[in-house]
Amino acid sequence: MAAAFALALCDPSAKCKAVERLKIAAAGGELSVEPLAVVEMGSEPGRPAHPTLVHPSRVARRRLGTLTGRIALLHALAHIEFNAINLALDAAARFPGLPEQYYYDWIKVAGEEAYHFSLLCERLAAVDQTYGALSAHDGLWEVAEKTRHDVLARMAVVPRVLEARGLDVTPGLQNRLRAVGDEATVAVLEVIFQDEIRHVAIGNHWFYFLCRTRSLDPRATFLTFCADLGISTPHPPFNMPARKAAGFDADELIALEK
Repeated sequence: MAAAFALALCDPSAKCKAVERLKIAAAGGELSVEPLAVVEMGSEPGRPAHPTLVHPSRVARRRLGTLTGRIALLHALAHIEFNAINLALDAAARFPGLPEQYYYDWIKVAGEEAYHFSLLCERLAAVDQTYGALSAHDGLWEVAEKTRHDVLARMAVVPRVLEARGLDVTPGLQNRLRAVGDEATVAVLEVIFQDEIRHVAIGNHWFYFLCRTRSLDPRATFLTFCADLGISTPHPPFNMPARKAAGFDADELIALEK
């Protein structure tokens, strides 16, 4: 499948262009859905030689009151979005035997993540920086590795924990950036925020679909996966309106509030 080819590309620009072609093909109903089996997939996605990957404690600090701190934030966000491209491509290429719409959904997500990455790279360029200039950590892809064995595990923790956390924290981050006059980055984060609501909704849809298919209780299944994979369950503060819009069911939202 072409998603596996795009996933293997190391150059960010080439990867984004390949994803855009995939997105156009999917939108036109011209995408051949031929996911690869797990055993045929490499464990590492394509990525550039830089940024250097380090322990999370060693990445640059993000004090938003300084230009250096805002650059560190922009770089960290760009790295998240680059990883999100790979996560969406991997979700489309790794897991066989699902409804065709599943693959189209994750190709669309990959296309939007590539757009987010390009927006953040433009913001970095505006302050004379580039993606790869600072170090970064590999926490997101480590979760992909933990969930490579089961599509339900992937749907349980990547959209519903990692991406949903972005829904919780982005409005507060926007407020902090407004306070220091960085309206350009606030605008970029608003684009990302609105798209991520849909991305989490796609993850929720397929999580609930797979739970129904396997006759599993969604709440218990989610907690079991988090415990088994060593993933911290969500903790406050929560953006309840955004989570509701992203498809979390009423029982889960009530459980979060408690």
